[in-house]
Amino acid sequence: MAERTLRGARIGSTSLQGDEGIELSPRVRVEYLTDKGTRFGVMFDADAEPPAEWVDQRTGELGFLDDEAGRAARAEFEGKESSQRTHWDMLIERRSREELEELLQERLTLLRSRRGEKSK
Repeated sequence: MAERTLRGARIGSTSLQGDEGIELSPRVRVEYLTDKGTRFGVMFDADAEPPAEWVDQRTGELGFLDDEAGRAARAEFEGKESSQRTHWDMLIERRSREELEELLQERLTLLRSRRGEKSK
């Protein structure tokens, strides 16, 4: 009996349910703008609040809403980006340039002695 009911049916590969009676929720397309001026759209549920920033799936660029919330998010992002301290910034806070040059010469001398080279 089980053999008869499964014959010819591809279980799991196709749905036996049709699209009848399915009602999709209302959607809205939201436009984002990248730094290069590229526009791309993302579909959201009509009741959802779209985020101020979104990454374009095609290019990988970060896009911001083209409204007041998007401009505020862009300003915050740029402010964060410029205030990040690099490794060099933290190093200069701890040591002077003269100390760093002296340490560099010591390390180069040590490395050259391990290789059997003469110091320059």
